[in-house]
Amino acid sequence: QVQLVESGGGLVQAGGSLRLSCAASGSIFTINVMGWYRQAPGKQRELVAIITSGGSTNHADSVQGRFTIARDNAKNLVYLQMNSLKPEDTAVYFCNALLKEGPVTGYKSYWGQGTQVTVSS
Repeated sequence: QVQLVESGGGLVQAGGSLRLSCAASGSIFTINVMGWYRQAPGKQRELVAIITSGGSTNHADSVQGRFTIARDNAKNLVYLQMNSLKPEDTAVYFCNALLKEGPVTGYKSYWGQGTQVTVSS
């Protein structure tokens, strides 16, 4: 069984910084893409940033230049450094991993339980 556990959320003033972490554990053979998504109240879940096993990244336009995704492949960790936070960044942030549990299984998508980020003005 695979688990993704996020940490690092909280309350911060506008202009501040937070660093989110997500640890993947359990029956993991290999992880392809890891990413961060967010969902604000009354809105759909949206992509924040993704990173491949090779280190290629893609950040949403709304966070480009302010957020940075990084990854530790050896430890199955993914991070999201969030700087210059704005009130509109307030949301529940979810970790996602596209991974295989064995050498002959297909890739499956797994989600963490989410961590709340609140940015006050």
